[in-house]
Amino acid sequence: MNDLKLLNVNKLNNYTNYHRLGDIGIFSINNPPKNYLSQPEFIPIEFLREKAADETLKALIIKGEGRHFSVGADKEALFGMAGEDILESSLNRGKALLDFIGMLDIPVVAMIKGACFGGGLEIALACHIRVSSDNALFAFPEAGLGLIPGLGGTQRLTSLVKKPNAMEIILGASIIDASRAKELGLVDYIVPAKGTEEFALGLIKEMTENRPAKVIRFAMKAIHNAGVLSSENAMREETRIFCILAKEEAKRQQLEG
Repeated sequence: MNDLKLLNVNKLNNYTNYHRLGDIGIFSINNPPKNYLSQPEFIPIEFLREKAADETLKALIIKGEGRHFSVGADKEALFGMAGEDILESSLNRGKALLDFIGMLDIPVVAMIKGACFGGGLEIALACHIRVSSDNALFAFPEAGLGLIPGLGGTQRLTSLVKKPNAMEIILGASIIDASRAKELGLVDYIVPAKGTEEFALGLIKEMTENRPAKVIRFAMKAIHNAGVLSSENAMREETRIFCILAKEEAKRQQLEG
């Protein structure tokens, strides 16, 4: 049985669905056959804010329906926006969404099968963990179209891989396979295609099952602090968070005892 089979789907727009599976939320890009992105803000950010505020939600999965994660932007729609001078504001909304995803205080896993190109790869890079099927393919093809990645991909890729490799991927616009992506640090796990969903769900359950939501969210905040605060301030925040949880746990044990 497919654990991520979508039932009672919330259709957010023409190509993104949302489903809640217990305490895990699942966003599915569903624009077959290649899951093109018609706009950079592929999830309405207010919808995501609302769901993320639900303290019973412990994690998110972002995936593509069918054979592919996403091949990226619908080029016709993209160049149409450029002609109407609305592209910059649209890209900024998309970047704000991906920044919000990247700083969520619950784990976000990209579950990648098939093609993960352009804007699709930028979505995956914004996630905290990338699980790839062994037949997945990755690329930033923008340079071949006279463009560069426009949703923060140049920044996120360079934070994950060495600068020469980032230059190779962005300027070379070449397709790399899952094995090479893992070697470069672009993905975290490679699993057989038929077991990708099972592995991704199992990984999330391992991190969140039987863990209080508050512990998950505090841990994620402390992890994020390492990237946005000075070392001294991040350490101070870690201690503060630890003490809050320790006091609450001591009180809980006292009441139970």
